[in-house]
Amino acid sequence: MQSAKFTFARLKYNSGDWDTDQRMPANILNSLLEYTTIPLDEEEKIVELGSNELFKYPFCYLSGHKLVQFSKQEATNFKTYVHNGGFVFVDDCNHDIDGLFAKSFEAQMSSLFGQAALKKIPNTHPLYNSFFKFEKGPPTTSFELNGWGDDLVHDYLKAVTINNRIGVLYSNKDYGCEWDYDFKNKRFLAEDNTKFGVNIILYAMGVNAS
Repeated sequence: MQSAKFTFARLKYNSGDWDTDQRMPANILNSLLEYTTIPLDEEEKIVELGSNELFKYPFCYLSGHKLVQFSKQEATNFKTYVHNGGFVFVDDCNHDIDGLFAKSFEAQMSSLFGQAALKKIPNTHPLYNSFFKFEKGPPTTSFELNGWGDDLVHDYLKAVTINNRIGVLYSNKDYGCEWDYDFKNKRFLAEDNTKFGVNIILYAMGVNAS
């Protein structure tokens, strides 16, 4: 899992709807270009979870609204990928801890890594200081209190940790939709809301901000 350039790899899985928030990857890649010096591929890569191509990429993104039910090969690849040092950022587009995506994805993680493997991470976790500083933990999204989903602000993220590093970062906050806009429109924001995306990727890549 070594590449000369960072590639934003999106996981395509057979169940549910994997192809969400289509402008988000370009927006995050623009932020990496703007704030960091890491070499980048300019476009996202769609990767079949059941394919061995998965193991070429140290970072992957998985999202959706619907059922997550991995095939046998997808489950094997996911588990092997994470245990081999890969990082998967998983974002629930429903931002709903009782929704279909959340329940089915969490069931998959319990099956693959054990019932207690997916745990809340503290707001002091190195993820929140990997580049920009987020002293209060994960930033809130505008979608969390819009009356859709569970109508709650989730003040935590969950993770499956392997060898003292996050292997699966799991969000019910709908960051994918929060960052799903043309990067040229960031200039209209009082604060660039993609900065946390930079933290996630630099943590995943093991890049030391200092």
